[in-house]
Amino acid sequence: MFQQLKSKRIMLVVAHPDDELLGPGGTMHRLAAEHQCTIRAIILGEGITSRSDKRDRKHWKDTLTKHKENIENARKLIGYESVGIFDFPDNRFDSVDLLDIVKTVENEKAAFAPEIIFTHHGGDLNIDHRYTFEAVMTACRPLPNEKVKTIITFETPSGTEWQASNDPRHFAPNLFFEIGEEDLRAKIQGMQCYEFERREFPHPRSPQALQILAQRWGIAIGTVYAEAFMLIRNVFSLSIKS
Repeated sequence: MFQQLKSKRIMLVVAHPDDELLGPGGTMHRLAAEHQCTIRAIILGEGITSRSDKRDRKHWKDTLTKHKENIENARKLIGYESVGIFDFPDNRFDSVDLLDIVKTVENEKAAFAPEIIFTHHGGDLNIDHRYTFEAVMTACRPLPNEKVKTIITFETPSGTEWQASNDPRHFAPNLFFEIGEEDLRAKIQGMQCYEFERREFPHPRSPQALQILAQRWGIAIGTVYAEAFMLIRNVFSLSIKS
């Protein structure tokens, strides 16, 4: 699969700062470093204000400024060419019209012209993750001139695995990317840039937990480290004889 993605334009659409690392960070690092992919990350939400009872951006002004610095530091470690940062309310995506999120994704897609989009699993516990998935699917409706041929979703530790056990939308990966130690190290170092998001073990966002998860998926496919995904859509264009 890595060879099929060589030199592709990839857009990664996530809900919060750090989501661009937690699920796909190792894979994105390898795609950028070894396979010459041009990758733009879109971060839709500001990622902090849900820690107050009411959204108060003035109260969190200094933290939000620092958060943006953390985003840039993480970007450099992973190798994203660019990052688009938006201001949808943290853990309150359901308080805005889905169409507003769709329009944001559509505008970014039109400007960047990706061939492939990675985004959140549609069954996550986190409401912002689910809305992000719905926005991507809506923005990439398979119309005749749609340029995005491939949509891939990823798990987000501390959001995907915490969904109720009887929910029918569980993450069931059918696509795996082997990653190396350098890729995993970049992912973990990038996550450590997020001083308001990183956690201590056994939290899923801790360095040890991220390594264990990479080992878990590596074991599943016979490698040391891997990341798991779900292939949602992949359109092959074949010539048709008249």
